[in-house]
Amino acid sequence: QVQLVESGGGLVQPGGSLRLSCAASGFTFSSYAMRWYRQGPGKERELVATITDTGGSTNYADSVKGRFTISRDNAKNTVYLQMNSLKPEDTAVYYCYRYLNYWGQGTQVIVSS
Repeated sequence: QVQLVESGGGLVQPGGSLRLSCAASGFTFSSYAMRWYRQGPGKERELVATITDTGGSTNYADSVKGRFTISRDNAKNTVYLQMNSLKPEDTAVYYCYRYLNYWGQGTQVIVSS
């Protein structure tokens, strides 16, 4: 069965960095585009970043463009989200997603001084 397990969240000061990981199993990882979503307190879930199956193309929400980088290692069945210059408004639960409505359990990111 498809499993997505996020890790790497935590508490960070504004301006800091975190790298999230999503370990995938139960499917041919290299055949699927992957996405990161987030849901902040009192907000709707929003798409943050997308990467194609080969990693050759990426897309970002305007709110994170230039600060976040999505990448993947198909040999390790893992997708990453490098988050730099973090802001308090980046505080959210971050979720890994695969097409056909497969979600991880989420990892909490809190940006606060």
